[in-house]
Amino acid sequence: MASYIALLNFTDQGIRNIKDTTQRAEAAQKLAQQCGVTMKSVQWTLGAYDVVLQLEAPDDQSVTAFELAVGSQGNVRSQTLRAFSRDEVNAILAKLPKA
Repeated sequence: MASYIALLNFTDQGIRNIKDTTQRAEAAQKLAQQCGVTMKSVQWTLGAYDVVLQLEAPDDQSVTAFELAVGSQGNVRSQTLRAFSRDEVNAILAKLPKA
C-alpha cells in the first residue's frame, strides 16, 4: 500500500459548519473505505493547514477518487502528497545510476 499525506483547508462552507467537523471526518473515513483507502489518522492543526490526513491506498487512482469525493462536498480543499517510507526511499536510491 502506498502512503499519502493530505493537507486540508476549510472552505467558507466548512468553517461556517465547523461544529460538524468531527462528524464529517467520520463520514470521510467511511467514504475512504468505499474507495479502497485507509485513513490512518486525522489531525486538526494550527498554521497553514486546518486538517492533516495520513492515508494508505493501493494506488493513486483510489486516493484521487477519495479526494475528489471529499472535495465535491464543499467543506475542504486539499493538497495531497505521496509519502515514502525509509525502505521505499532506499529502493529508489538503489536505482540511481552510478556516477
